[in-house]
Amino acid sequence: MTREVGAPRGILRHAPSPGEFHHARIEPSATLEHLVQHYWIVRWDLQDGPPQVRETLPHPNVHLVLDPGRTRIHGIHGGRFTRVLEGRGGVFGVKFRPGGFRPFLRGPVSTLRDRALPLQEVFGADAAALEADVFAQADDARQVAVVEAFLRARPPPPDPEVVRVGAIVDAIADDRAVTRVEHVAARWDLHPRALQRLFNDYVGIGPKWVINRYRLHEALERVAGGAAIDWSALAVELGYFDQAHFIRDFRALVGRAPAEYARGDPRVD
Repeated sequence: MTREVGAPRGILRHAPSPGEFHHARIEPSATLEHLVQHYWIVRWDLQDGPPQVRETLPHPNVHLVLDPGRTRIHGIHGGRFTRVLEGRGGVFGVKFRPGGFRPFLRGPVSTLRDRALPLQEVFGADAAALEADVFAQADDARQVAVVEAFLRARPPPPDPEVVRVGAIVDAIADDRAVTRVEHVAARWDLHPRALQRLFNDYVGIGPKWVINRYRLHEALERVAGGAAIDWSALAVELGYFDQAHFIRDFRALVGRAPAEYARGDPRVD
């Protein structure tokens, strides 16, 4: 039995478009939940309509993306991820927990930053068959079962740091009061430099980046709520020195200033 997880974070909104879409986010089984955050499945049929753009903000996660003809393992990317959807198609993704891909990679996850690798470079030559095996399945549950069997057949060596790193990142994501690296270091009794090394090795990016991204995700959620926003007050709440720095970071990542995005203005890069 598969169980879906909650609503996604960091998806940029666009005007409704014609076509049929299916988006599922499914929990891993108990044996893999320390390594995998969830599976995500997207299918679309644009009914001969025009191509459509979908954009998401980066998360501190490695993804295994099964995409016919373009299957890859994706490290953390600094900017938003853009995908143009055309015709009919589908993609299956494994979103590893922060730190959860380190045991499979057996090396620093920072080496994957802004990079994508063929599955075979990590999982061996027989991994090339996974794409066809997954898309031969008729529904979400069967696709998940194929991927879980693939991962269970290649268990990485135990690593206690995986659980600790995952817990640290979860705390950053859930506690909106965390706005400084020093907050995290003190809470987990780590020197800031040790925290930086730990994140580069297991997450693939530094803790400051992780904090900043989750606070910007919070800003997007505020906009989605529809209420009027005091941008200056929000900037301070999210840990920015002033509104100008907040606007700069928001525009660099989203492609629009916060007020433009809230109004639904056309995207400007």
